Amino acid sequence: MTRPDAEARWQAIWAQRGWKARLLWPMSQIYRALVGLRRRRYAQGQWPVERLPVPVIVIGNVVVGGAGKTPTVMALISHLRSRGWSPGVVSRGHGRLGEGLLELTSGTTASEAGDEPTLIHRSTGVPVVVGRRRAHAARALLAAHPEVDLLLCDDGLQHLALGRDIAIAVFDDRGTGNGWLLPAGLLREPWPPAAEDPFSPQFVLLQRRADSAPVSPPALPVGATLFVATRRLAGVARGPSGSERPLSELAGQDLVAVAGIARPDVFFEMLRNQGLTLSRCMALPDHAPPDAYQAVLDSPSSTVVCTEKDAVKLFAQALALPADRRPSLWTVPLELQLDPAFLAELDHRLEALRASARLSSRHGYQTA
Repeated sequence: MTRPDAEARWQAIWAQRGWKARLLWPMSQIYRALVGLRRRRYAQGQWPVERLPVPVIVIGNVVVGGAGKTPTVMALISHLRSRGWSPGVVSRGHGRLGEGLLELTSGTTASEAGDEPTLIHRSTGVPVVVGRRRAHAARALLAAHPEVDLLLCDDGLQHLALGRDIAIAVFDDRGTGNGWLLPAGLLREPWPPAAEDPFSPQFVLLQRRADSAPVSPPALPVGATLFVATRRLAGVARGPSGSERPLSELAGQDLVAVAGIARPDVFFEMLRNQGLTLSRCMALPDHAPPDAYQAVLDSPSSTVVCTEKDAVKLFAQALALPADRRPSLWTVPLELQLDPAFLAELDHRLEALRASARLSSRHGYQTA
């Protein structure tokens, strides 16, 4: 069984409270106790929470697998810039080689930094630093880029050592699955959090596909507000050199679709819903290593479509080949439309933080 097949089977188990999930339920209670102990130690000050002199927005999810964190980060960067902020991003960099601090540059590869931070940096150009300890990464970023006045922490909901001013929990159509914690269910932590939990998110962002039915919202933490975001494939495809063509031009061709993401079948379905013909679908593991794409590169006569996350690894390898040995490669970007009401509420909270900092500069943004 391939890893994508195994991941799909786990997703099926976590979607309902069947006998397989019930067998794992006792282990999930042990996991629940350990998660609760860890959260209490941070909440009670037994383990330190490091605050920073700029606002910190944490974006993450409480379920296993991608729920749309990275598109959310990139959409927020665009909005925050339009409001006059100079954001930077810190991330662990899942799937990368090594765990030390690394600031991304134009020449940084996905193997060095992780595919998602590499995608964020190349797409937005904002400073990005990866490191296992996010607070250390944040300090390094602020030291190297004093113009940065706000930090986004990608996939940081469970990283409690870095203080946050605003937390956003992202969900997709799976919701909370069967409602149980790992390994019996999707959840990384109990949901909704307890009313007294100081790490509870202020925003819950439910992402739905433009080509799918409405999604049932998850239960909300006390004081949190639910907003809906809509995601769709862009109407263009981009090649390795930056060229673009209408996605509709690919209709009628036999395409090879490649997706090394948490739920590759969702990408394949979205392509089909755009009228594209997929003669072959290659589902790769999430954060797949570069050598996983060799089969794609060995078929120079193919026309290949992939996700943006795959493109940061696949395109670099293709450009190293002679032109006559490269397949025709195209990535189809994902567009995320955020609710204007969500952005307005986020702006309001950030302006309140900025006003608070002006009134008491000795404490910066250390508001929690």
